[in-house]
Amino acid sequence: MSALSTAHLHCEDAAFAFLEAKLWPHGPVCPHCGSLAKHYDLRKTRRGLRKCAEKQCRKQFTVKVGTVFESAHIPLHKVLQAVYLLCASKKGVSSHQIHRALGITYKSAWFLTHRIREAMRDGALAPMGGLDGPAGVAGIVEADETFIGREPGKPKKRAYHHKMKVLSLVDRDTKQVRSVKPILAANIAKEASLFTDEAGHYVKLGKDFIEHQITSHGKGEYVRGIVHTNTVEGYFSVFKRGMKGVYQHCGKQHLHRYLAEFDFRYNNRVKLGIGDVERAERALKGVAGKRLTYRTTGEGL
Repeated sequence: MSALSTAHLHCEDAAFAFLEAKLWPHGPVCPHCGSLAKHYDLRKTRRGLRKCAEKQCRKQFTVKVGTVFESAHIPLHKVLQAVYLLCASKKGVSSHQIHRALGITYKSAWFLTHRIREAMRDGALAPMGGLDGPAGVAGIVEADETFIGREPGKPKKRAYHHKMKVLSLVDRDTKQVRSVKPILAANIAKEASLFTDEAGHYVKLGKDFIEHQITSHGKGEYVRGIVHTNTVEGYFSVFKRGMKGVYQHCGKQHLHRYLAEFDFRYNNRVKLGIGDVERAERALKGVAGKRLTYRTTGEGL
């Protein structure tokens, strides 16, 4: 299958052909019954349209059905443009920018970017720092937290307990990041070494792992040999610059998708040998089997 190219981004027929090859490598699959049998080709009636030949099904479908792009009225080549733009920018692209660049309404652009973030989201990862790492030895996981925005209903104060909390983990060996709620046990292998700052809530949680090393930031200690949290703090610097400089505001009900976006780009960055085109193609692999409607996004406009 050819890589994503300018032809796919500007021709609707090429865009459908590309997404079909990406999601149906062995031929069309009915999203309603899962049939791989013969399908009726109705593409002369409507672009990309097919009909299932199974007697108990007989439903019509396109490659968008059963994905986050189902029922999207935006031309598919413009959807692919939005995917590429969101994947190619290190700190993200605002919905206003997508609205201007693609010539679609702001409301459509806002919903489209959330669909793409949903495609980027992957919660089925194995615990970090396990024995399946390099050389079959347990790895090192850095954990740190940051605060952003403001909790709904809280007054505008500088105190951190009025802000939304984010905990992120970075596997130092695989260079993968994961932003989660404060549930370390579910995301880190017991064999891992945990490196954190001196925050009190890590003291008890750290006992669950084979090793827990701390750097005392309050005393001016940031690095002690291999013990530091600089990797995860580097991730936070990109995340905060994007959230404050590009997106500017994020409701709590949407924070998990913005985190998924920054996690995805960090886990598929150039330093790991992944360019813009490959990153966009990896994002498209995540569209299948997910469904997002405007109502279920929280209608945050």
